[in-house]
Amino acid sequence: MNGTLYGVGLGPGDPELITLKAARLVGAATTVAYPALAGSASFARSIAAGLIRSSAREIVMDVPMTPAREPAQAAYDKAAAEISKVLEAGEDVVCLCEGDPFFYGSFMYLFARLSGRFEVEVVPGVTSLTTCAARAGLPLAARNERLTVLPGPLPEQELRDRISGAESVAILKVGRHMSKIRGVIDGLGLMPRAVYVERASLPEEVVCPLAEAPENAPYFSMILLTKGADPWL
Repeated sequence: MNGTLYGVGLGPGDPELITLKAARLVGAATTVAYPALAGSASFARSIAAGLIRSSAREIVMDVPMTPAREPAQAAYDKAAAEISKVLEAGEDVVCLCEGDPFFYGSFMYLFARLSGRFEVEVVPGVTSLTTCAARAGLPLAARNERLTVLPGPLPEQELRDRISGAESVAILKVGRHMSKIRGVIDGLGLMPRAVYVERASLPEEVVCPLAEAPENAPYFSMILLTKGADPWL
């Protein structure tokens, strides 16, 4: 019989935000797979490092961070082939994913490649979205309010249009798009309503008004925007 592939969400970075189920699966795993930026250490692995057996086989998915999709797709093809061999041998594989596997998570690309051939279980994790809201002390939505989630790489005009028609907004993947996003929010007169969160739940976390945020934002940063009461009152 084939093994089972587990896509395990690890939360935003603080190991204490790993769920009990995720911790159990990672701690028992004989094979773990995880993504890493090519040439860099894996953030996902660092979150779960204290749980991984010293004897576990580790499959590293070197995923290049480039605008072109082809190099990353090739990396997932390679990883899926390697994971398939382990599953076909009857062994389970636990794939580590920061945040939640199906909320902008890299695991969804493995799921698309392998779920038709093998049993796959997705274990949800604490998302960066809910973590940033908690760290900022900023409720995202209540009653019938709408929450709009936007990726930072969207074109400037689309960002403007979507923010204009929204009630509460979360902008992910800020990174190199910080200047563009800040300009859109400022142009809409919403700067006092915007909160910047960087590396939520980690020791180097930053939470501040967007007006005070650094010019150079890391990939793991987010902007939360509400159009109700002042978020800092």
